[in-house]
Amino acid sequence: MNRHKSSGANRNVRLAEQIQKDLAVLIQRELDMSRSGLITLTGVDLSADYAHAKVWFTVLGAEPETAAALLNEKAGWLHSLLFKMLHIHTVPTLRFFHDDQLARGIEMTQLIDRANRPEDYPESVDPLPDTKDDRK
Repeated sequence: MNRHKSSGANRNVRLAEQIQKDLAVLIQRELDMSRSGLITLTGVDLSADYAHAKVWFTVLGAEPETAAALLNEKAGWLHSLLFKMLHIHTVPTLRFFHDDQLARGIEMTQLIDRANRPEDYPESVDPLPDTKDDRK
């Protein structure tokens, strides 16, 4: 019984990866970059019944809200193109969401770098005071 569940999960992952690759090609080839910016797909979450897909993206050169609106406006058209590329019974309905994980990762890295800079400490204050007890 577990074997069947894991093979279904593996198929779900493989199909999500294929959808991500095919959509990336379609978006690059078919959408006007002057309106949408440079869109990079970061992931696809596919429902267990393959009926719905959440497509995560990042964008350069446009506002994320603008790119998301354009992608969601074109989702039906992209679905029909994807249907021609994939040879499966059910091609999922597409919904696009901006992935802010990259921006949050960059922000966290900057905070860590700022916290680790020794020049941020005044010269008179030791950033790591010595905890030795000199009393004997």
